[in-house]
Amino acid sequence: MSLIFTCCHPALDEPSRVALTLRTLGGLNTMEIARAFLVPEATLAQRLVRAKRKIRTAGIPYRVPPPHLWPERLESVLSVVYFIFNEGYSATCGPAPTRADLCEEALRLGTILVEAAPDEPEAAGLLALMLLHDSRRPARADRDGRLITLEEQDRRLWNRERIESGTRLLERALAMRRPGPYQVQAAISAVHAQSASHATTDWREITLLYRKLYELQPSPVVRLNEIVALSFAEGAQAGLAALAQIERFPVLERYQPYHAARADLLRRAGRHAEAANAYRRAIDLSENAAEKTFLARRLQELSG
Repeated sequence: MSLIFTCCHPALDEPSRVALTLRTLGGLNTMEIARAFLVPEATLAQRLVRAKRKIRTAGIPYRVPPPHLWPERLESVLSVVYFIFNEGYSATCGPAPTRADLCEEALRLGTILVEAAPDEPEAAGLLALMLLHDSRRPARADRDGRLITLEEQDRRLWNRERIESGTRLLERALAMRRPGPYQVQAAISAVHAQSASHATTDWREITLLYRKLYELQPSPVVRLNEIVALSFAEGAQAGLAALAQIERFPVLERYQPYHAARADLLRRAGRHAEAANAYRRAIDLSENAAEKTFLARRLQELSG
């Protein structure tokens, strides 16, 4: 953890310091980091080169900062841990949908952060988010490694101990009355954890929480997640109408989850020919074997 604080030097801009730390210490390759930042791999590679050059030319010291300097680096450190977990929970490439090693490492780092900064609600919020998300990992794939969507997961396989730990941490963070993006995301995950089934999930509450998250962290990805929640609250047609409002964002053109979500909305709306095209685009953009297999199965179901 000390080395992560060392790499997250404030002399570098936020994206560069996070990307460099992920590449140097986080166990992620350039393609995986580029996916996290929604930029082409070549762009990310250039960003890493510039960051390393700045460290050399500016003579930025490579040393562990004293604890009183940690607050100015905390946001970057939280981002690093979050990106490590995300890559573990939804692997960019490889045969399996998840990478247990990265999930467990992120949880370990998150636990250290909470112990080192007990008065930082976003540190507790991040760990709560990871615990609540990770509770579903045992149900995300079958014995053959095939991806299982949230809608189809056997919730009896969810790790109740991690759900309870995550919920307690979220309550602790919220009690500090300094809300932040990780706390809101943890609250969304808590709604899922408390729901007996996909059908009985309070999708309206999740939609409202995503809107709050967008206020704190505006991005087309947050809007996309809000739209998916909205589609379960109000129907696929409402989701497609909302989706049309974010099509103008160029970054979504190469964002695989956007095309996968669009394909699913079109499928649910009965627009099978359009859904098939969207599934093909999502398959083309996917590097993960389990994900490709799942999308191909959906595409085959449409033609069947």
